[in-house]
Amino acid sequence: MYTEKVMDHFMHPRNVGEIENASGVGTVGNAKCGDIMRIYLDIDENQVVRDAKFKTFGCGAAIATSSMATEMIIGKTIQEALEVTNKAVMEALGGLPPVKVHCSLLAEQAVHAALWDYAKKNNIVIEGLKPPVNDVDELDHDGEEE
Repeated sequence: MYTEKVMDHFMHPRNVGEIENASGVGTVGNAKCGDIMRIYLDIDENQVVRDAKFKTFGCGAAIATSSMATEMIIGKTIQEALEVTNKAVMEALGGLPPVKVHCSLLAEQAVHAALWDYAKKNNIVIEGLKPPVNDVDELDHDGEEE
C-alpha cells in the first residue's frame, strides 16, 4: 500500500519542529480527514530557504509528505520552492495511494502559505504565488481551486 520511502519518512521524519522567529509560517488543513500541517521557513537575505521545519497532525502519509516537502525546499530559492508541487512530492516518495493524494496537496499548500506569510512580512511579491487556501478540500488534485 505505501512505498518504502513513504514508510521511511513516516517512521523517521526529517525536519520536525518549529523555527523561532521564522521568516514565514504557513498552516493548512483538510476538514474532511482532520489533517493539519504547519510549515516554518527560515529564509536568508538572498531569498534562499536556509531551513524548513514542520508540525503535522495527521496520518502517516501527511507526516511523510511534510517531511519530504521540507527536504525538497531546503537550499532552494523562494522561486524554486514555489515550484515544488504535490506531484513532485508524490514522485519523490515513490507514489501515494489515491485516497492519500490530498496529503501531498497539504504539503504543497503549506509551503505556499509559508511563502505567502514571508512575502507579506517583507512587503514583496513572489511571482506566481497565489493566496493560500485554508482547506485543501477546496482544491482539485492538481492544486487548482474547484
